Amino acid sequence: MFTYLKDVRAEMKHVSWPTRRQAVTYTLVVIAVSLATAIYLGLLDYFFSYIIQKVI
Repeated sequence: MFTYLKDVRAEMKHVSWPTRRQAVTYTLVVIAVSLATAIYLGLLDYFFSYIIQKVI
């Protein structure tokens, strides 16, 4: 167990962590893409529901 934790700690020193600015930018991109996808799927759902209501 101690060897594993020691190895994990050594590997974590090799990780290239993003800067605060990069982390904020990537977070905003993920939120924007998620909202765009939600709006797109919501509009498709509304459109197909409208068509089905007219057919039935």
